[in-house]
Amino acid sequence: MHRFVRLSSFFGWLLLCFSCAAIFLISSFFLYLNPDLPSIEQLKDVQLQTPLRIYTKDQKKIAEFGEKRRTPVSIDAVPEAQLNAFLAAEDSRFYEHQGIDFIGLGRAVTQLLLTGEKRSGGSTITMQVARNFFFSNKKEFTRKFKEILLAIKIEQFLSKREIFELYLNKIYLGHRAYGIQAAAQVYYGKDIRDLSLAQHALIAGLPKAPSTDNPLTNPSKAVARRNWILDRMLELKMISENEHASAKQEPLTAEYHGGAPDSEAPYIAEMARQEVIARYGAEAYDIGLSVYLTVDSTLQQAANTALRNGIEAYDRRHGYRGPISTLSDPQLTDGTILRQALADIKTPRGHLAAAVLKVSAEQAELINEEGAMIQLTLADLEWAAPFISRDRVGRKPSSVSDVLARGHVVLVRPETDEEGIRWRLTQIPEVQGALVSVDPQTGAILALSGGYDFSLSNYNRAAQAKRQPGSSFKPFIYLAGLESGMSAATLINDAPIVFEDKNLESTWRPTNDTGRFYGPTRLRQALYNSRNLVSIRLLQQVGIDKTLNLVRKFGLADVNFPRELSVALGTAELTPLKLTSAYAMLANGGYFIETHLIDRIETSNGEIIYQTNPMTVCPRCGEPDINLDPATPALRKAPRIADERSVYILHSMMKDVIQKGTGRAAKAMQRDDLAGKTGTTNDQKDAWFAGFNTRVATTAWIGFDNPEPLGRREYGGTAALPFWIEFMRTALKGIPNSHMAQPEGIVSARINPETGELADPGDPNAIFELFRSEMAPRPRRFYAPDTSETPSGGETIQLHDIF
Repeated sequence: MHRFVRLSSFFGWLLLCFSCAAIFLISSFFLYLNPDLPSIEQLKDVQLQTPLRIYTKDQKKIAEFGEKRRTPVSIDAVPEAQLNAFLAAEDSRFYEHQGIDFIGLGRAVTQLLLTGEKRSGGSTITMQVARNFFFSNKKEFTRKFKEILLAIKIEQFLSKREIFELYLNKIYLGHRAYGIQAAAQVYYGKDIRDLSLAQHALIAGLPKAPSTDNPLTNPSKAVARRNWILDRMLELKMISENEHASAKQEPLTAEYHGGAPDSEAPYIAEMARQEVIARYGAEAYDIGLSVYLTVDSTLQQAANTALRNGIEAYDRRHGYRGPISTLSDPQLTDGTILRQALADIKTPRGHLAAAVLKVSAEQAELINEEGAMIQLTLADLEWAAPFISRDRVGRKPSSVSDVLARGHVVLVRPETDEEGIRWRLTQIPEVQGALVSVDPQTGAILALSGGYDFSLSNYNRAAQAKRQPGSSFKPFIYLAGLESGMSAATLINDAPIVFEDKNLESTWRPTNDTGRFYGPTRLRQALYNSRNLVSIRLLQQVGIDKTLNLVRKFGLADVNFPRELSVALGTAELTPLKLTSAYAMLANGGYFIETHLIDRIETSNGEIIYQTNPMTVCPRCGEPDINLDPATPALRKAPRIADERSVYILHSMMKDVIQKGTGRAAKAMQRDDLAGKTGTTNDQKDAWFAGFNTRVATTAWIGFDNPEPLGRREYGGTAALPFWIEFMRTALKGIPNSHMAQPEGIVSARINPETGELADPGDPNAIFELFRSEMAPRPRRFYAPDTSETPSGGETIQLHDIF
C-alpha cells in the first residue's frame, strides 16, 4: 500500500509538472505570438472576393470576370439541411465549444488510427475561418497554434451565426467555386435553396479535398464522402431513417455549369470589362462590382442573329469551299481517333463537326463527336455549289455525292422546322461584319456585335476596325453644301472630271458605279442615286477645309481625313461605331451626343459608385434649374452642331434613298420615317448601310479582315442592307413612325425637276421641294400648307406634300 501511495504521489507530481510546463509553454507561445496575430475586427466588414459581373439594361447577365466564382449568401437564406450537412462533416459540436473542440479532435485522431483515413478534421469551423481569412494552408506548427489562438479570439468577437456565414461564403469547393452558392451553381446550375438533401451532403463533403475529390474529377470518392456525411447526419439525428435511405440511393447528377450568360453579348462584355479595368484597375475583378449597360438583351440578340444571317447569306452566295479535312478509313473506324479528330476542330456557336461515313445520291450519313448519327439530304446542302472565285461558283449540286464523300469532315448545324429538328451543311465564313445601334437622343449603345463569332475571333470590328465608309459618308458632304447656302434643288453637273494630283500615283478619273454620266443633277437626286461625280464637285465648291470643319463636329475630330477631293467618296477610315455615332447626330436633328455603353456601376452591397450622365437632346429645355438634390446630376443638354433646317432637309433627302434610291429594299419595312445611305468602296472591299429614324440609328458593315473584293454585285444595298433590315424590324417593333419635327424657317415650293427652278403654273412634271426660307427661289409664289400643328406659327409642310 505504501508503495502504491508513493507511486501515486510520484505520478501526481509528474502530472502537475507536465501541466505547469504545458501552461508555461502555452503562455510563452501566446505571449510570443499574440503581438503578431492579425486583427479580427476586419471580419465585421470583410470584403469577400467576388467576380466582376456585367449585365444588360434589363438585368440579364452577359459575362463574369475574375478568378473566383462567388455569390455571397446570407445564412438566413441557407436551408437547414445544408447547415446540418456541414456541421456533421466538419464540426458537429460547433454550437457547444468556444473555438477549439477537444472531443472532436480526439474523434478525428481515433478515426485516423482505426481506418487510416482522415474522415473528419480536427479543425473546428472557427479555426477554418481563421485559416481561410488570415493564413495559408502551409502545414506549420506555429501556424496551427496561431490558428487556435485566433479562433478563440474570433469566438469572443463574433456570434456563432456570423462565424458560420463567413465560413459558408469563404470556403473553396472546387472548379473556381468559392462559397456554397457558387458551388450549387457550378455543380448543379441551381440556387442553394433548390438542392436535394443528397446534393447538400455532397457540397458539404467538398472542403476536405475540393480539387481532387469533387464530383466532376472523382465521382466515386465524392459519392463515398457524401454517403459518409449522410451517415453522420443520421447518427446525429439530423435526418430520419427514410430521408437517409432515400438520399443515399439518389444518383449523382452533378455536371459542370460554366456560368453560362443569360444573354449572349461577348463583344460588348469585353468592351465593358476594358472600361471598368481602366477606371478601377485590376482589383475590379475581385471586389464584386456589378456593371449595368445601356444594351437591351432583346435588341442584342437581334443584332447577333441578323449579323450572322447576313454573313452566312453572303458566304452561301459564294459557294462551298470543301471539307475541313479528310479522314482515312482506319481513322474512321477507330472510335478514339475519330472522336479526338472531331473534338480538335474549333467550331462556331451552334455548329458541330461531323465525319461522313456513307454517301449516296439521295443522302449522307455522318457521325459527330458524341457518336450521334446525322443524316443530310440534298435539300440540306443544295446551296453548296463549288466555290471557284469571289465572282464565280460552280454548278448547283444535283446529288449529295456531288458535295460529300466518305471521310470528309464538315460542319453541320441543327435547325428546327415544322417536321422537327433537321441538320444542315454549313461552313465557317471567311467574311466578317459588324452591326451597331445607338439611341440618337442620348448616345446610349442599344446593341453591338463585332463579328461572326467571338469564340473564333475576339477582334471587335464594330469598335476597332477602321474601314473606308464609301458612299455612306456622302450625307455629311451634302450637309456641308446645305449649310453653305445650297438647296436640295441645286444642280451640279454629273460629268467626267480628271484630276492631276501629286499625292496620287496616277491621274484620277473618278466615275459612277454604273460607269455612266447623267449631266446636271439635283442634289436630292444625286444623293439617292449615289452619284460620285456630283459629290466630288459639291465638295470642290464648298471647299475641303470648310467641309471637314463641319464633319469633325460630328464626333470625327480624331479621324485622319485626307485633304483631297477623294474624301467625298468616303476614303477616310473610321470604325462602324464612329459612323453610327455620327449618323445618330444626324438622326437627332444635329445635336452632339457621346456614345456610351455603361449606365451605372454598383458595389456588392448595391451602392452606386458610377452613374452616367449623358448629353441629352432636349431642344425645348431651358437652362437646367438649380439642382436641389445633390444626388441627382444636372441635365447635360446636348449642344447644337448644325442648322436644324439643313438637317431637316437632309433627312428628307436620305428618306428618298430608301423610297427611290439604292436603299429601296428597306421599303419592305413599310415605314416612311426611315432614312439612310448605302456605301460601297472601290472594288467592293467594304459594303455598308447606315440608317435611322429619330429613335434608333444603326449601321451594318460587311467585309474581309484583310480588305479584299467582296465580288461582283456585292454592294451596300445587297450585302449589308438585308441584315440592317432584319435588325431594324426588331428594334422598331411596336414603335410608331418617328419623324424629325419640322423647324421654323422651312418652306416648300413646286419646282421643275429638270432645272431646279420654280415650276410654271400647270406644269404636269412639277414636284415639291423643301428650302430654307431665305434660300427659296423667288419671286414665284410659295405653297405653305396648314400651320395649325406648328406651335411657333411658322410655315410648315406635311410629309405627304413631298413624297
